Amino acid sequence: MSYTIAGIDVHKKLLMVVVLDVECLEQPPDRGRFGTTASELQRLIVWLQEREVQEAVMESTAQYWKPIWYALEGQVQLHLAQAFSNRAPRGRKRDFRDAERLVRRLVAQELFLSFVPAPEQRGWRTMTRMKTQLARDRVRLHSQLEGLLEEMRIKLSSVITDLFGVSGLRILSAVAAGQTDPQQLAELGDDRLKCTREQLIDALTGKAEAMHQQLLALYRERLPVIDQQMEKLNRMIAQAMQPHEDAVVRLAEATGFGVDAAQQVIAEVGPQASTFHSAAQLSSWAGTCPGKQESAEQNSSSRSAKGNKYLRRVLTEVAQAAVKTKGSHYQIVFRRLLPRLGYKQALWAVVHRLCRMVWKILHDGLRFVEQSTQRDPKAATQRAKTLTRALRRLGYKVHITPMTPAPAEG
Repeated sequence: MSYTIAGIDVHKKLLMVVVLDVECLEQPPDRGRFGTTASELQRLIVWLQEREVQEAVMESTAQYWKPIWYALEGQVQLHLAQAFSNRAPRGRKRDFRDAERLVRRLVAQELFLSFVPAPEQRGWRTMTRMKTQLARDRVRLHSQLEGLLEEMRIKLSSVITDLFGVSGLRILSAVAAGQTDPQQLAELGDDRLKCTREQLIDALTGKAEAMHQQLLALYRERLPVIDQQMEKLNRMIAQAMQPHEDAVVRLAEATGFGVDAAQQVIAEVGPQASTFHSAAQLSSWAGTCPGKQESAEQNSSSRSAKGNKYLRRVLTEVAQAAVKTKGSHYQIVFRRLLPRLGYKQALWAVVHRLCRMVWKILHDGLRFVEQSTQRDPKAATQRAKTLTRALRRLGYKVHITPMTPAPAEG
């Protein structure tokens, strides 16, 4: 009985498709040329069904593979190959040849295949990654606004911590409205500012032209839009992950994590991390473990692979928070490794441990327990209350339950 596999060379407007029989790879393949519109994709499905195709493989070409994947999902078994693993020899690149090479290398197990999650998890990823982009837009807006203030010779960011804080926004709004008197602007500062009134007046003494004030008003109008969109995304993400509330709560309890970091990690690996059979496999996929460039039994480089950049970013942020948590296990590990490895490598070692811990919590359904004896009980209680408030604000139902230590065996 024949077993046929389709190779699809994906472009923005065109699809070059070949169908090969695994048992007779020497025979000429069936070839087809299709568009990427809905009607053309439906024609592709019928064409593949007529040839009784069981599997299909395509390259991860930018974002253009997604509509083809979604259209064929459930029709055949799909594989997404990383483009560099199907490179053609220089000067020998042809569209149909590329599709045929995909099938041959898939059969020979020479392709690097990407992990494509289920539709539900893909929705989580879309929302969490959009929120990450909005956070970057907010940071970019802060930098642009600070640059404009420097051009106006206003050194406000030198005397207050946050331009987007209560005092900072009041002052910026007044400047955008046309107020230029530093005495009047300083009155808008909160009494809790660490700078003195004289320092604030001196920092606000600049030269704001009409053009600067108009640009400042435009920047000021963009900030609430970004904040409102981020708040709406927070509610959407929490609502979408409500069925997996237990996984979110268990991961958010770990040192360095919070609700936002837990949701982002689960969006990338899944609520049970079931795709990954071991912690080492997850760490390798994320690119948080040491790499290996071996020749003649000599490892020339331990540089980590690129992996999933979204997961690496979140775990790096979590590691930076974990090593600053007083008395935590990860702070102790970090300080022990710091003299020998240096800051970056010691922090990366903590990232590797955190990644393996994530797999253990999600895959085995465990809860995180801080083993360090140096942790302040009051700090732990305060963090539990803060985390509970954050979870309830997003709609999760949580209750603080004190853990009683198991009785010692006598």
